Amino acid sequence: MMKSFRIVRAGLAFTAIMAALPADARVLDPAKPEDAVEVMKRAQCGPKDGTPAVYHWSGRIYSRVEGEPDRLLLAGEGMNIRQCVTVTDAKRGTGYRQVSREVMIFTDPKTGEIVRNWTNPWTGETVDVMHIANDPVNVPAAFPYGADGKPFRPGFRRMGPWLAMPMEVPLFYNNVLAGDYQDYVGGKYHAMEIFDFIAPAAEILDTRNPTAHPSISWVRISDWMPWMKMRGRQGQLVFNAVGTKLNSFDELPALLKDEIAARYPAYTQAPPTDDARPNETTWTAFRKWIDQRRQQQERRPAE
Repeated sequence: MMKSFRIVRAGLAFTAIMAALPADARVLDPAKPEDAVEVMKRAQCGPKDGTPAVYHWSGRIYSRVEGEPDRLLLAGEGMNIRQCVTVTDAKRGTGYRQVSREVMIFTDPKTGEIVRNWTNPWTGETVDVMHIANDPVNVPAAFPYGADGKPFRPGFRRMGPWLAMPMEVPLFYNNVLAGDYQDYVGGKYHAMEIFDFIAPAAEILDTRNPTAHPSISWVRISDWMPWMKMRGRQGQLVFNAVGTKLNSFDELPALLKDEIAARYPAYTQAPPTDDARPNETTWTAFRKWIDQRRQQQERRPAE
């Protein structure tokens, strides 16, 4: 009798769980353009429109100079806070737009403390550090189909129980710190950002889960940070970091939360979903930073 009662109770519990599931719950197929966009949205965004998502990453930064060993220069702690909104196009289908802002704090690889001043190992000069604080970092809307009618094919890879989402972003454009003749004399900004997201397939493909929490590997190969004051020295920086999507801003490390509270209070919230500002980069932010410092020096009374 007791055994029969337990069976009936278990059956009722299962029925209640099934009844609580969304009526349109299903397993997404990344081979379908509409589902592929939904998978990407689940990886990038919060559980619903207007709900923020927070990514955190941690890594190290090396130099790469021809003819010498690579050097570990700095470590870093970073975060991006974003939100998404559904957008619809008559030809391209239903997709989403993402708006965000991000901070990355440079730290000492040995002590973990925030680096405020940095001694350039090549020139011997000590310079002020400008940490990365870009607002906004918005992403163009993603749709199941392009303007040319071609389907969205992000190149997802099923690897056992995991769904991998690799993404390479080659960058080559005029450096905002240079002049108007870069096609003739060089000086282009040349970099590559490599993002590799990976999530349990059972989580990210099953719409019974309101969102997914992928892990991320991030590699960036770029020119020197402008604040390093390298004066055109040959070489590059290599960033290597790992991270994940968090449940909330509160899960960020204390070092990041304290620094954001003290110096970047706007970064506790994502930009509004209708944000139309041009994107900020390290280089555009540095130009504003250095111009402001120069103006302050010009206003100082002569000693």
